[in-house]
Amino acid sequence: MENKGTMIQDFTTGSVSKQLLNFAAPLVMSGLLQTVYNMVDMIVVGRYVGSAGLSAVSVGGEVLMMLTFIATGISNAGQVTIAQFIGAGKKDMVSRMVGTLFTFLLICALGMTVVCTLIRENILQWINMPIEAYDYGLDYLTTCIFGLVFIYGYNLVSAVLRGMGDSKRPFIIIAIAALLNLVLDMVFVAGFGMAAFGAALATVISQAVSFICALVYLYHHREQFGFDFKPSSFGIFPDAFKPLIKLGIPMMLQSASITFSKLFISSWVNTYGVVASALTGIGHKLATITNIIAQAFSTAGGSMIAQNIGAEKYERVPRVIGTSMVMDGIFSVVLSAVTLLWPRVVFGLFTSEAAVLDMTAMYMPAAILTYMGAMFRGPMLSLINGSGNFRLNISIAVLDGIVMRIGFAMFLGLVCSMGIRGFWVGDALSGFMPFVIGGAYYISGKWKTRRHIIKE
Repeated sequence: MENKGTMIQDFTTGSVSKQLLNFAAPLVMSGLLQTVYNMVDMIVVGRYVGSAGLSAVSVGGEVLMMLTFIATGISNAGQVTIAQFIGAGKKDMVSRMVGTLFTFLLICALGMTVVCTLIRENILQWINMPIEAYDYGLDYLTTCIFGLVFIYGYNLVSAVLRGMGDSKRPFIIIAIAALLNLVLDMVFVAGFGMAAFGAALATVISQAVSFICALVYLYHHREQFGFDFKPSSFGIFPDAFKPLIKLGIPMMLQSASITFSKLFISSWVNTYGVVASALTGIGHKLATITNIIAQAFSTAGGSMIAQNIGAEKYERVPRVIGTSMVMDGIFSVVLSAVTLLWPRVVFGLFTSEAAVLDMTAMYMPAAILTYMGAMFRGPMLSLINGSGNFRLNISIAVLDGIVMRIGFAMFLGLVCSMGIRGFWVGDALSGFMPFVIGGAYYISGKWKTRRHIIKE
């Protein structure tokens, strides 16, 4: 239930299943809209520019994900710590955490913008961008780099809202951005023929609008929100920064290592040519659907688990995990069935090029493994993140992101001579690692005896 006069949602009483579904539903819709938002760029560019443009947007999008690892890690950590402060009844710390989040992430965004602008050409060379797609890729990446501040800003505002139990406003805001992105893609790419640059420009403008809308909403509700937006409230407060960084660094490492390892594998895939690169990009976008569902329930579950651990109501945690796994499983099975039964139709949404569609049969085993991995991964991440166990996040970062993903891919692709299929399958298999680590953690029961990150 929602506390009167505040934006804070209480997850320590009431029906766990109902609360999780109510909290996760807007996140699922937001995630799907975000997926559509990103897919629109690929669909429009694939249809109006061809496989070279499709490859550029695909690879450029993966690079952009790598550049936002700080936003992802710190925002997720901020969400968890805010939820734990609320669960422990430390409302005074929420405002200090918000001010710290704003200041630190926006400084990071400006720093990343400067650094990435200077090395953008080197980045494309490191990942073996196909020569046919290089110019398109440079246009796309350069434009998106200048939009990093809006991506970081939207991530931090959404994390604050979710940490307080509000998932509806981020959904409304992303819905506006998704619709705007679709319109601008058609205008810039289909109408003006601006190719990959037009798709990137549409994305940046949409991200800017989403961030500004979120910021305006928070400002107009600042009394309920508990943050006054006075200059003195923006700062890096040590008592808030310490738990934020303690959990945020492992989350950043996890995000960075997974994205880096994906880029590393993509650099090998890209050596097989623009067709293989385009197909891999489509596969990754389709996998985003199950990943978004898993992430939504993991995010919602993480906030609920954090509050309940903060309030020492441990008996509610298994119900959060169980409900999350059932919901993740439904979406994973449905997408697996659709992709298996009509692969050319599904992949044909992005391109009509016969060479790309002819290659889809090779990709099917990796696609199904990827979808199934999302089903098992999300619930365990909600436990790990909600409990604030930074050590397990480091383990996942190393094992999932580096050892397993790169190790499996290189072993199957090179040692077993499976070629591109080995890289695809190795990438997919690593997605089960968080389930293995998180499952062992759950069975051990140590999450019950661990107090919470804000007490340490």
